[in-house]
Amino acid sequence: MTTSVGERYAKIREIVCEILEIEEDEVTETSLFIEDHDADSLRAIEILASLEKEFGITIDQAELPKMVNLSAVNEVVDQAAS
Repeated sequence: MTTSVGERYAKIREIVCEILEIEEDEVTETSLFIEDHDADSLRAIEILASLEKEFGITIDQAELPKMVNLSAVNEVVDQAAS
């Protein structure tokens, strides 16, 4: 992987905000996608697919329930990338 951790995190944030149709300043590392940003399961699948495409990784669908906020998504991407 050629991106730094900071660059990867910024890209994850950008992808999540684009799919959830929110501004980047509306999402925090711990704000919950479903409860705080009205995301649904389809949006979660879109986020997963976009992350796989962007970073050239494969994320097991079993990881979806863990992907509740930016911090958790970053951890899942880190694991998939290693």
